[in-house]
Amino acid sequence: MAETAPRSLAEIREEIDRIDAEMHRLLMERGSVIDDLIAIKKTAEGHASAFRPAREASMMGAMMARHQGLLPADTVESIWRIIISTFTYVQAPYSVHIDTAPGADHARDTGRFHFGFTVPLVMEESAAEVVAAILASPGDLGLVCVSAAGRGAWWADLVEASGPKIIAALPFVDRPDHPAATPYFVVAAPVGDAAANDILLVSIDYDGSGDDRDSAEARFAAIGWCLVDFHRDGAGTRALVSLVGVPDEDALTLKAREAVPHLQALALVGGHARAYASAPTGEDAA
Repeated sequence: MAETAPRSLAEIREEIDRIDAEMHRLLMERGSVIDDLIAIKKTAEGHASAFRPAREASMMGAMMARHQGLLPADTVESIWRIIISTFTYVQAPYSVHIDTAPGADHARDTGRFHFGFTVPLVMEESAAEVVAAILASPGDLGLVCVSAAGRGAWWADLVEASGPKIIAALPFVDRPDHPAATPYFVVAAPVGDAAANDILLVSIDYDGSGDDRDSAEARFAAIGWCLVDFHRDGAGTRALVSLVGVPDEDALTLKAREAVPHLQALALVGGHARAYASAPTGEDAA
């Protein structure tokens, strides 16, 4: 059998140009489909929120499941995040208010990785300011740094049923060398059936005058719940916990009493999808 002659540099470049043109054509085609989606949503849902956290998480999971080859998964994730976020912006313009607790530069990098440069990014000095911004502008998104402690009970304004909720956790993809690995909660107006509730977030008020963060963490760990944040002042003790379970406040209240017998109040403040594992790339790819 005769060997196939290697392609010339010009032929390879021509193929790259063809692929680039096809990717651009598909993005424009996606835009025309979004036009139809906007028309349907305005007819069927009025001016409902364009955010669909469960669908976004599902899309990111499907992308990771099919990804292979030399292109780093981080690059693919960022491209898809920008596509999704930008087309959501096209449907209903919004701004992203981001907590700068980890540092302004770091926060900006996180915001741009997940939302690109078309969506306006507003830097806020604290988690409380992020929540206040969403209360003032319900069509926007807020990003609250999960790992920054000691900021008061910033989630207190999320307990009302009609108030903002935690609707997602970033990054969607879990990998040790992720370029935007700092965990953030996405806070927004309630999204109803579009919410992802693999992990529930619950606010708990209780009489814990003798508790510090470590003892509170041990209390909730004993019933399989994870302490996310903790605040105690003259008004009482409030904890933010995450757990896997059914979003039934009566059932959650019964369970919470096992950890904190002097429970005063419990409220669901949101939920998010589980993070997806990154696809292998390079030599490790299938």
